[in-house]
Amino acid sequence: MCGKFTQMARWKGVVAFSQPLQAATGANDEIITATPMRLAHVLRLGAAGQREVVPMRWGFSDKRAANPARPKHMHVRAETIDTKPTFATAFEKARAILLVQTFNEGEDLPSGKTRQWVITPKDGKPLGIAVIWEEWVNGPERLTTFVMVTVPPNDLIAKVTDRMPAFLRPEDWSAWLGETGASLAEVKALLRTYEDSGNWEMAEQAPPRRGKPSSGGPGLFGR
Repeated sequence: MCGKFTQMARWKGVVAFSQPLQAATGANDEIITATPMRLAHVLRLGAAGQREVVPMRWGFSDKRAANPARPKHMHVRAETIDTKPTFATAFEKARAILLVQTFNEGEDLPSGKTRQWVITPKDGKPLGIAVIWEEWVNGPERLTTFVMVTVPPNDLIAKVTDRMPAFLRPEDWSAWLGETGASLAEVKALLRTYEDSGNWEMAEQAPPRRGKPSSGGPGLFGR
């Protein structure tokens, strides 16, 4: 299951969108390595219907929790995204796209350890992952969070794991974001296995030094 990715923080330097993009305050050209419980920059539609990039934490929290530090969900299966109460409302009203340059998949080994693989597009173009988002609110504290949609793997990813992110074809981005008026059934149909057609490279990653993921630092909560 995908648990790490790299992305560009400024989308204007990554791809030309069909309408002006509102960049989040503080967005820059740094490469971001994102893991669960950390912030990533996510593309969504704003209140006025414009595309905007917003920092969101990876992982839904219990909405009733006094502190969102411990997320409950990192991923959602495409097959049940519209029927499980935890995700159905966000699927209907809060869809977004995570643009990444690479992503990781973990292979479970007989020893109990996990071998990490890094997948990179050979053409250098970014990949758009379908995500849904929601807000955790506690008085004046607000935290926007997202979970990644997953689907069955293509032939390459099936060599190491049984699920992969739901990558959206560029021509489907508008429908997923809610710009085209597509029905929920049509939107759900976009969540299908992405065939890389030989365009992805998969290389083993050297084991990183392990550290406890942070749930965020200053600026984690929006007020």
